[in-house]
Amino acid sequence: MTAPPSSIAPQRNESSPSPPPLGWQIELLYDGDCPLCVREVNFLRRKDAGRGIISFVDIAALDYDPQQHAGIDFETAMGVIHAVNSDGAVIRGVDVFRQVYDALGIGWIYTATKWPLVGPLVDKLYELWADRRLAVTGRPTLQEIVRDRQQALDGCGARCRTE
Repeated sequence: MTAPPSSIAPQRNESSPSPPPLGWQIELLYDGDCPLCVREVNFLRRKDAGRGIISFVDIAALDYDPQQHAGIDFETAMGVIHAVNSDGAVIRGVDVFRQVYDALGIGWIYTATKWPLVGPLVDKLYELWADRRLAVTGRPTLQEIVRDRQQALDGCGARCRTE
């Protein structure tokens, strides 16, 4: 897979700790307000080890701009994990983990999820988890989070968005 030229690589939002890597293979959209998501992202960052294979994008940051990330809006990204390949293809659900782990050279962890009988079962279990993750982690409903985010965006105006 060929990485996009650096001039068209997606920009990171302000909340990202480092500039976007040149030559990333997968842009992982994650909920930075979810303690379990952050734990997984921290694990994946360690596995990436600064190689820039994965570009991590916190969708919970107020400056998250869907237009810089394949048009995936906040509410959609909050419902099910999403990622974008360097060629612009959008991936979602367990396939995100399969591809991210493969890209980092630890795909063996998800090998069983590629099997004909196991894969669909894991996909269904992830859908159930995605539907319940906010409640399980003690967070408000998706509708409340979206409403609160919109209020925060309305209250801070242009200064919350990067140009």
